[in-house]
Amino acid sequence: MTVGPANFDVIVVGAGIVGLAHAYEAARRGLKVCVIDRDAACVSASIRNFGFVTVTGQGAGDTWRRARHARDVWAEVAPKAGIAVVHQGLNLVATRDKALDVLQAFMQTEMAQSVDCELWTAEQAARHAPELRLDKAQAVLHSPIDLRVESRDAIAQLTRWLAEQLQVTFRFGEAVLEVATPKVVTAKGQLHAERVVVCTNADIHGLYRALFAKHQVQLCQLQMLRVQPASAFRLNASVMGDLSLVRYHGYSKLPQAQALLEQLQQEEGESLAQGIHLIAVQSADGSLVVGDSHHYGAAVQPFAQDHVDALMLRHMQEALHIEDYRVTERWVGIYPSAPHTDCFIEAPDAATRVAIVTSGTGASTGFGVAHDTFAHW
Repeated sequence: MTVGPANFDVIVVGAGIVGLAHAYEAARRGLKVCVIDRDAACVSASIRNFGFVTVTGQGAGDTWRRARHARDVWAEVAPKAGIAVVHQGLNLVATRDKALDVLQAFMQTEMAQSVDCELWTAEQAARHAPELRLDKAQAVLHSPIDLRVESRDAIAQLTRWLAEQLQVTFRFGEAVLEVATPKVVTAKGQLHAERVVVCTNADIHGLYRALFAKHQVQLCQLQMLRVQPASAFRLNASVMGDLSLVRYHGYSKLPQAQALLEQLQQEEGESLAQGIHLIAVQSADGSLVVGDSHHYGAAVQPFAQDHVDALMLRHMQEALHIEDYRVTERWVGIYPSAPHTDCFIEAPDAATRVAIVTSGTGASTGFGVAHDTFAHW
């Protein structure tokens, strides 16, 4: 894309989904926007995930509210940008009595009731979702609201649409060395903007590293797989299981989740130790994206572990009617993680904001985060 003039209303540092969301929010307000990214294209967390725009199960409060807003923006923007919504909805299969207790409690929350969640019996689930393995199912939580896009395509498509339709300028392959709003110094020169938003994701030791330290941010690495079933297989919605109920705060903060966690520590200790919970989604070509695991540290190793993949595949086979398959891709993702917040929006000065999603919810909440950044500025 061509480089525009050096003066803008807003400069966004970072071209991942959170940066793109801020560019969208600024541009729709009529502002002249530039996005700068050190890489030649988006290659980090935003293209390495499920593309699962998850509302159901997000933590009550800001995270759920932002996810709810973001989902509606995705639904509006996707067709305009040529982004396919591959499938819609969530089916979470509870196979333990204590998991059923969590789902029954969740169904009493406004988060479940406001989006018309249903709690299916195994018999009802078999009619609606025959791809699910239900021989041990106590119930299936069905949510109609969640969306799935193909991240590795959607981010590039969203970038192109922002440039062509909202006149956002992109400067890829250009590292930002200093932000002193209105001045932004890059490896290629100097730009000016009335406001600057920094969305640098996993670069926790670069710009504004003191803010990352303030929120005790470390890195989280996850392993993921692409699985090709040997025969035709149709996934009607994204799939999760019992382990998800002790990971997603919308479930795990419910009082009933503690008993389930204690049971899982006895029965699935190794999966918990590897930070595993099942998510399975389907792509347009019929393949499945399956994961994931979570390993934390100030610096995480770049090496995937085969036994972690084997655990994830075992959970997939326990949840789905898939007998024969082959793994066609394996990869690792990385994102920043904080112990006490899913996101922070900080103001180093009146003209600068640092907006970082410190959980695996960038695709799910990014547009909501961006809305909050500008609404409160």
